[in-house]
Amino acid sequence: MSFNNLQLIEPVLKALIHEGYTKPTPIQEQAIPPILQHKDLLGCAQTGTGKTAAFAIPIMQLMHQQHQAGPKGHRAIKALILTPTRELAIQIEESFKAYGKYLDLKHLVVFGGVSQVNQVNTLRRGIDILVATPGRLLDLMNQNYISLRDIKFFVLDEADRMLDMGFVHDVKRIIAKLPSKRQTLFFSATMPPEIQQLANALLVNPVKVAVTPVSSTVDIIQQSLYFVDKPEKNSLLKHLLEDVSVKTALVFTRTKHGADKVARELARAGIRAEAIHGNKSQNARQSALSNFKNRHTRVLVATDIAARGIDIDELTHVINYDMPNIPETYVHRIGRTGRAGASGIAISFCDTEERSYLKDIQKLIGKAIPVITTHPFGMIGNSQPVRPPVARPSFQKRTGGNSNGNGNRNGFSERRKTYRSSYAGRG
Repeated sequence: MSFNNLQLIEPVLKALIHEGYTKPTPIQEQAIPPILQHKDLLGCAQTGTGKTAAFAIPIMQLMHQQHQAGPKGHRAIKALILTPTRELAIQIEESFKAYGKYLDLKHLVVFGGVSQVNQVNTLRRGIDILVATPGRLLDLMNQNYISLRDIKFFVLDEADRMLDMGFVHDVKRIIAKLPSKRQTLFFSATMPPEIQQLANALLVNPVKVAVTPVSSTVDIIQQSLYFVDKPEKNSLLKHLLEDVSVKTALVFTRTKHGADKVARELARAGIRAEAIHGNKSQNARQSALSNFKNRHTRVLVATDIAARGIDIDELTHVINYDMPNIPETYVHRIGRTGRAGASGIAISFCDTEERSYLKDIQKLIGKAIPVITTHPFGMIGNSQPVRPPVARPSFQKRTGGNSNGNGNRNGFSERRKTYRSSYAGRG
């Protein structure tokens, strides 16, 4: 199928050709037609599947057609795209700019961490499409710079990450200000019960689109696991980076301090590396990301929050320096590589304290991650750790069976609470 088969108008097709798009991805093929038919949509798709275009293209087409038919005057915000992080918000707004190259539609991205002056000045001139993070959006609404009363299209993107970052209450406050009559598009990479409940409250008879099994990892990604004592992780990382086949590596740490420390250690070893996290200024984050994209920097060390929305072509390696304490986060992390049909490699370091996290991850993905035992930094007294048991192939139901065998998920829940609270209020 080509984009010509999706009933797209000529200015949109022209923009897609300009961007080098030839055929839609599965999520685009399935999502664009029902959106053009004004239906609500529930989309479950992993990273790298092209879901931004799946909602941006039809929204812009519908808005263009309505704009031509309606009266001309001061522009009011008709479309709101709510997303959890600054990086992802910027990326989405850039997509709207590309796909709307030949359309008379004005768009703006607003996020925290920078002065609001330029954002407010653009709002005063009038815009059609707003891409926003929750914190800055609520701030500008409270100052009466933004009204949502004219919204016709609402997109909640990365809903699961909104939950993990503690934004659910902010999201609900924003939703309460939206008109009841609107078209809502809801996207999430995973569908835990809390997200399903939120979707049920927002959507009216939605079309459901899922292009990959929920919480599955991309099959073409080569995954491997290294058991290593925590003090030896830096040495193991530098050892692996001696391999020249590691062209680019996105390294994940659990904390901002950890990201800075790893980047400094790599720089001392002569490896071009930069850190990106929430304490960095917006300019510093964009500079680090740009250096990584153009391969001036070989290694980008990131926290999960900062890395959300990073889209790097031909990223060869993702390295979990710290195992994530939320199993779905593992799926998000390794999904940064192996995009658009390319192969990718995901490497994970696991120390003694992280073995419970590993167990949850393997349960979620339905298989054991292959263990590499032949490396020079094996655990003291346990250089050849026992391979974890193979997880049960079915991971659809996750209502019981934690590590202490008591038939509940308290361990998982407590880790999720800890994760949420550590990121609450960011945006």
